[in-house]
Amino acid sequence: MTSASTNIARHLPAMARRQPQRAALKIPRGRDSREGTIDYLTLSFADLDAEVNAWVQKLADRGVRRGDRVLVMVKQGLPLIASVFALFKMGAVPVVIDPGMGLRSFLRCVGHSRPRVLLGIPLARLISRMARSAFATVEVRVTASSRATQRLLPAGRSSPLANDPTVETPADELAAILFTSGSTGAPKGVCYTHGMFDAQVQGIRQTYDIQPGEIDLPLLPIFALFNPALGMTTIVPEIDPRRPAAMDPAKIVQALLQENVTTSFGSPTLWRKIGDFAQEHGVAFPKLKRVLCAGAPVPPSLWTASTLFLPSGQLHSPYGATEALPVSTISTGEVLAETATATRRGAGTCVGRAISGVEIRILPISDEPIATWEETFVLPTGEIGEIVVKGAAVTRTYDALPDATARAKIPVEAKGNARGPTSEAGAVWHRMGDCGYLDRQGRLWFCGRKVERVVMATGTLFTEQVEPIFNQHPRVKRSALVGVGVSGEQRPWVIIELKPDSRPSDALKAEILSWARDQPHDVNLSSVAGVLFHPAFPVDVRHNAKIHRLTLSKWAAKQLK
Repeated sequence: MTSASTNIARHLPAMARRQPQRAALKIPRGRDSREGTIDYLTLSFADLDAEVNAWVQKLADRGVRRGDRVLVMVKQGLPLIASVFALFKMGAVPVVIDPGMGLRSFLRCVGHSRPRVLLGIPLARLISRMARSAFATVEVRVTASSRATQRLLPAGRSSPLANDPTVETPADELAAILFTSGSTGAPKGVCYTHGMFDAQVQGIRQTYDIQPGEIDLPLLPIFALFNPALGMTTIVPEIDPRRPAAMDPAKIVQALLQENVTTSFGSPTLWRKIGDFAQEHGVAFPKLKRVLCAGAPVPPSLWTASTLFLPSGQLHSPYGATEALPVSTISTGEVLAETATATRRGAGTCVGRAISGVEIRILPISDEPIATWEETFVLPTGEIGEIVVKGAAVTRTYDALPDATARAKIPVEAKGNARGPTSEAGAVWHRMGDCGYLDRQGRLWFCGRKVERVVMATGTLFTEQVEPIFNQHPRVKRSALVGVGVSGEQRPWVIIELKPDSRPSDALKAEILSWARDQPHDVNLSSVAGVLFHPAFPVDVRHNAKIHRLTLSKWAAKQLK
């Protein structure tokens, strides 16, 4: 390996040399019959590196080559981490699609990504035989165990390969294709290079001061892929990634306490469940330094509750997307001291300051492509517009979707003078698809998804400015602002999902609307046409936190006919 290589997999053998016997991965396999503690299969960093090298050998023997697109359909934990790092080491390109998006969308993504190789459990191979058109480009099928764990090497054995098989990769070489959740549109394959992954690892390590030897319990399996590069132990959670909302908080709490977990990532929905359980049972997590909570805005109530279950740590809310992560971040102290009150009044949700190396700008809202970046486009401080970002970890293209790329990316033209160019060739601004503004302190405030804004003849309402006001009502579990009608002439309605102990009625609709309008607020609630009740909001599978407001808008239109 030369220092010029940015292959993200190079961090694993480095950590195996630095801390060979430290636990890299712990996979639950049951309970101790006497004490009831979680029994884990444990791999050290040396074990994990050896297992990854064994995967490299297996894949190479089956004909997997550098540059091959490999659809990964394996269990979370050891199979996912070991196989993906093996593919990185080989210079092959893992394609990762969220299985929870539904079979039809999943097969559409498979066909679009054109994999040459399928690496999957037996069920995945069966699906590939039944849905032949989606898997038409697959030439090689490699079987992974259908069990939660798969050991190619016994613990303590060395790799069968004489040398580290990590190939050297330039920063711009394609490393992986990760699909968006499709919560506000069709899922799209995002092209990640090795340099982008490297920038992500550096950004996460620097922003949150993560040190080798820490212990992580990630509630989203794909986030476990960062841990070998960060030198952290991964505790695989007892959670079904296809149904995260069905998580048993007692099992997660037991793992957090038993394993002295120092960091965790999860959605506000999941951490609300964990926090409620901890409060009900008088539990706190004194070893937990940080919780990264993302996937949807963190409600003020969760920020407050976090001070009880994190006595020695803080809740952090990183803002970003599959195409650009992380962009900015904010933590408990700043929220409770300054921004939560403004959120309750309709200011939007503050998502903090840009992390090092990331630039944020606000542009006028537009649904049209922008061919070239001009700084003159930028809106002044405090004005709501479209959020755009630039940085080393910001992706540049979608996979084989030139129209989507043109709509989401704004190229920066290389400009120069007598001394040479002043702009980096290939730099782009990514349009987040979100609306917001920058305040005088340089903090970013999120106001909602661009496609979910309600555009009336008299102005525009944004979801994250209206909903936090309604969410404070004691009978409201959550709310959703939707527009009914044609954009430009929409009528805003607020749909309410009530708490379990509340019963819907026309009187309660009127009470909630009147109550919200009486609260201190800085948005135009007089334009809200009324309130509707919905039994259970449709949400995304990945985080179980993003509300499908476009689906609710269609539902509301039918209700109002």
